[in-house]
Amino acid sequence: MLPRLASWRQPISKKSSSFSHAVRLRIEFYAAVGLIKVLSLLPRGVSLVLSGLFSEMAFLFCRRLRRVADKNLSLALPDLTRTQRRKITKGVFLNLGRLLGEFAQFPKLNRENIEQVVVYDGYENYAESVRRGRGTLYLTAHFGCWELSPYAHAVYGHPLKFVVRPIDNPHIDRVINSFRTLSGNQIIEKKEALKEIVKALRKNEAVGILIDQNVTLESGVFVPFFNTLACTTTSIATIALRTGATVLPGVLIWDDKLRKHRLHFEPPVVLIETGNMQADIEVNTGLFNQVLEGLVRKYPDQWLWVHRRWKTRPIDENGLYRAHDPGREGQGPQMRKEMEGREMKSADARASQRD
Repeated sequence: MLPRLASWRQPISKKSSSFSHAVRLRIEFYAAVGLIKVLSLLPRGVSLVLSGLFSEMAFLFCRRLRRVADKNLSLALPDLTRTQRRKITKGVFLNLGRLLGEFAQFPKLNRENIEQVVVYDGYENYAESVRRGRGTLYLTAHFGCWELSPYAHAVYGHPLKFVVRPIDNPHIDRVINSFRTLSGNQIIEKKEALKEIVKALRKNEAVGILIDQNVTLESGVFVPFFNTLACTTTSIATIALRTGATVLPGVLIWDDKLRKHRLHFEPPVVLIETGNMQADIEVNTGLFNQVLEGLVRKYPDQWLWVHRRWKTRPIDENGLYRAHDPGREGQGPQMRKEMEGREMKSADARASQRD
C-alpha cells in the first residue's frame, strides 16, 4: 500500500536561511511527491515507459551532468570514441529513469510477484556468508537500480540495514526513506553508523555500504580506480578487519534479455591481513575498488558516471573537473592553502588557550 500523502505533509521548517530557500524546498517536495504518486498509480510497464521519457528529457537538458560523465569516461576508458561515450552517458540517464519508475512501484512488490521483477544471481555466495556467522558487509555502489537491490532482498525474506547520507531536502528525504523501509529494511544514518553497524554484525545481520562516491581527504584514502587515484571511503575495510565480517560484493544488474533485474552477488572478498592495520585498510580498499571496476567495465551504462568520482585530489594535484564545472573544485594547491590556513588557525587557538 502506498504511504499516505498526509504522512509526508509535515511542516516546512521556518528556520530556513531565507524565504526563497523555504519556497524552493516546498516546490521540490510537492514535485517529488506528485511524481512518485502518479508513477505509483500506473501499471509497472507504463510507469517505466513514462520514467524513461523523463530520462530522455533529462539527457537533453542536463548539460552539466553530461559533461561530467564525458570527462569521467575519457579519464577511465580513454579508448572510447566520443560517440561511444555519448551512448554510455545516455544509457546512464535511461538507467536513472528506470530507477525512478521501479522506485515508485515499491508498495506493489511482495513475495508472490517479486520474481517477475528481480531474480537472484549468485545467491549461494550470500548463503555462505550467513552460514559463516560473522555478519555480512555488502560492498555495493550506485549501480543499476540500486534502491531496488536491498528492497527486493528484503521482500525475498532477507532484510538488512544500510548506511545513507540524508538528502539535502529533508522533506524529500522523509519521502524516500518511507519507501526504502516498506519491505522491512532499516536505515542507519551516517552520524551514528559505526556503533549500529558493529551491533548488527554481532547479530550476524547484513549491512550495505556504498563505496563508489567521492569522499574528503579526512574520510578516505587514495587508491586506484580505473588507473586513476580516487579518494575512497575506508569504512568497509576498517570494520571488516576489526570484526571479521564477510565482505560480499552485491549489485543489481538490468538484464535486457530477461527483461528483469538480477540481484548479483560476487564471491566474498578475501581480505589481506598483515597485522599493519593502516596498510591493510589501504590495500583492501584498493581491492574493493578493483571488484567494482570489474563490474562497471562489464556494464558501463549501469554505473553513475554523472558523479564527480575523482573530485578530491592529492594536495599536490590540480582538480580534474575545472573545465567542466568551473569554480566548484577547490582541489590541489588551493586545498593545500586551505589546509595550511586551518592548521594556522588551530595553532593560534591553542596558543590563545595557553595564554
